[in-house]
Amino acid sequence: MIITRLISLTNFVVASSALGFQVFVLYPWHNQLDASFEELKKEHIRVLAAVKEVAERVDPESRKGMTDSILGRLGLTAFGNNASKR
Repeated sequence: MIITRLISLTNFVVASSALGFQVFVLYPWHNQLDASFEELKKEHIRVLAAVKEVAERVDPESRKGMTDSILGRLGLTAFGNNASKR
């Protein structure tokens, strides 16, 4: 009888701890991640608009054999350094 009661109480404590962790840690963290993801999507849309603007200004014939990339035209390099730092 005591062993059964002890197992039941242990199960209750473990389940309550798991629920508390989900409610007070994981759920707020999920909301923070969701907000960060929305911010990332807005930044992505901004960069796509900048790339589209640059692509509209470039003559399609001038792109043939071009060695610099669209990142170079934006003043960036593939490794995150600004082209002006060279």
